[in-house]
Amino acid sequence: MPDLSASAQIKEIESAIKKLLGPRKIRLMEVCGTHTVAISRAGLRTILAPQIDLISGPGCPVCVTPAPHIAKTLWLANNEYIVATFGDMMKVPVNGTSLSELQAQGAEIRIVYNPLEAVQIAQDNPDNEVVFIGVGFETTAPTIAGAIKTAHKHKVNNFSVLCSVKTIPIPMEIICQSPDIRVDGFILPGHVSAVIGAKPYKFIAEKYNMPGVITGFEPLDIMKGILLLTRMLIQEKPTIEIAYRRAVTEEGNLSAQKLIEEVFTPCDSMWRGLGLLPSSGLKIADKYSDFDAQRKLNIPDFPDATDNPECKCAQVILGKIKPLQCPLFGKVCDIQNPQGPCMISSEGACAAYFKYGY
Repeated sequence: MPDLSASAQIKEIESAIKKLLGPRKIRLMEVCGTHTVAISRAGLRTILAPQIDLISGPGCPVCVTPAPHIAKTLWLANNEYIVATFGDMMKVPVNGTSLSELQAQGAEIRIVYNPLEAVQIAQDNPDNEVVFIGVGFETTAPTIAGAIKTAHKHKVNNFSVLCSVKTIPIPMEIICQSPDIRVDGFILPGHVSAVIGAKPYKFIAEKYNMPGVITGFEPLDIMKGILLLTRMLIQEKPTIEIAYRRAVTEEGNLSAQKLIEEVFTPCDSMWRGLGLLPSSGLKIADKYSDFDAQRKLNIPDFPDATDNPECKCAQVILGKIKPLQCPLFGKVCDIQNPQGPCMISSEGACAAYFKYGY
């Protein structure tokens, strides 16, 4: 008998989920922005409603980077440094301007796809300081660490990183504790988990009695993960399952972890919507301090930097509201005229809802 197509399997899984749940309703958070996009593109929210409410989490790196840090990138661009950045950072508005607007005014800002490209830009421009804007999670950390080590090895002394790398487990604990968010289980990030493994999430089940499933990004992967979560909730046997064995292990990528531990050290970090979270970020270790833009260039702090006050991205990334509940969504704020990072980032929940619908 031939294998069922992916769409046929999804329908079978949908029926199994709804049969298991009956009249019960549950709320699941997809932590990763890539999962949010995949869920919206495939229409899984519509398929699973009303029994399952899928809400977005803080797994979009641009979305969780707060205004004061973005203000530092604007300061760099205004002070004649060459700024190298991922494209998603270009249009994030702070205090009424953005990197994109400064670039249009003549600031030297380069969009790169890999931190090593920024090292090459520094080699090609030895008389200028090149600063890479290092945002991301554990997925991006090894590539940034590799760029710093490469610059160190080849004595590229005009290269540095403004680091705002964050780590996922700490904010998840805040979400587990929150009575406002009320999550029943987690669709855990596949890319991050490929680096850190499953062990860092164990506290979710052991301490908070909530299940989590690490899964891939195809619609069938996600539906299988949701089925596993549903079974654990019905059976009241929460644990952390890996449904993405082709990329994720219990231990994670030990080589990548070793590289992160060599180049970075844990630090307190500011998150949009969550504030200052202890040990939730990574800063450049003393051994590589010559490549730390913050220390090297004495970049000022901008505590009064603000987003558009009407933008509700901070609530969206915590699952407190859906993008459609933001008063700007689809009116003032859209893909062509984004007002906040959740619409700007390719991994943002608002961008996913706008492009693909609920």
